[in-house]
Amino acid sequence: MQIIIGQKFTSLGRTTSSRLPPPPAATIAGHLRFPPPSATSRMEARRLSFGLSSTLSTSPIQNQKNPIFKIPSFSYTSPNNLTLKGFFLKPHFSFAPKKIFQCTNCLEGIEKESVTVPNNSMSKELRKKKLAVFVSGGGSNFRSIYEATIEGTVHGEVAVLVTNKHDCGGAKYAREQGIPVILFPKATDTSEGLSEEDLVGALRTYNIDFILLAGYLKLIPTELVQAFPRSIFNIHPSLLPAFGGKGYYGMKVHKAVIASGARYSGPTIHYVDEHYDTGRILAQRVVPVLANDTADTLAARVLQEEHKLYVEVAAALCEERIVWRQDGVPLIQSKEDPNHYK
Repeated sequence: MQIIIGQKFTSLGRTTSSRLPPPPAATIAGHLRFPPPSATSRMEARRLSFGLSSTLSTSPIQNQKNPIFKIPSFSYTSPNNLTLKGFFLKPHFSFAPKKIFQCTNCLEGIEKESVTVPNNSMSKELRKKKLAVFVSGGGSNFRSIYEATIEGTVHGEVAVLVTNKHDCGGAKYAREQGIPVILFPKATDTSEGLSEEDLVGALRTYNIDFILLAGYLKLIPTELVQAFPRSIFNIHPSLLPAFGGKGYYGMKVHKAVIASGARYSGPTIHYVDEHYDTGRILAQRVVPVLANDTADTLAARVLQEEHKLYVEVAAALCEERIVWRQDGVPLIQSKEDPNHYK
């Protein structure tokens, strides 16, 4: 078998042809003859030739006092300082230069081999997230989120609805869709409803990932905030921190915006903490306040943007596209361009 130095190599996706000057004649024999090796030795030799052996230090070929056969090797540095190292086992041989090369043509028609390394970050399959939605009224935002999960826009499912009014529009719609409804907080004049501790236990039973407040007018208890850190979100109908806090809800917000002379308003989605509307802001959408706006017309325009914004945020949550800046500000990573943030 004749060894030929100077092949066509591929380096990092780039093909180059280089005929290297042959090494000294004393280094490489023109023809090599080996005693017939056993099957085990052939397997070990093949592993060594491709640099894939994980047992080089304990290789029987290297450590046996009387090996079955010896593996000739060579080391050669070309004029352009490219160092080649290899074993003369087959026309396929491996080198250990500074860059990694792969032989793309073979002697004696040896079949090519390739190894594919999967990109785990790209092939990662996300499981559907379990969502709990809290409502106190008609639940239009809840409906938008639920419909988006059915359509596949949001990679999640509404597992349970929580309300403080068992007969509100949102609760009725949930029952029509077969979604379980939980009454919270526990009413003083009836045995219905759950305590804070029971609510935490129930949500954990449903394996809830995120809690979305969609027009829920009660303050979230500390027990729930601590049980689901950075997992509870609320939508507010103004550009926080303006026109937020206790007493600012529903039409009261829009009346205050118009009375202030503000030129812009819009919905805000923020993380929930132990207080009203003070959690970190995650997303906002700007809506102009027109000269002839009333609280009703402004509310209708803001609500349209609420439906869109909440679906976008729910999709980002379920796709794990929320990242935190070093100063503690949450950002939404673009689905199309991971280097862009909304």
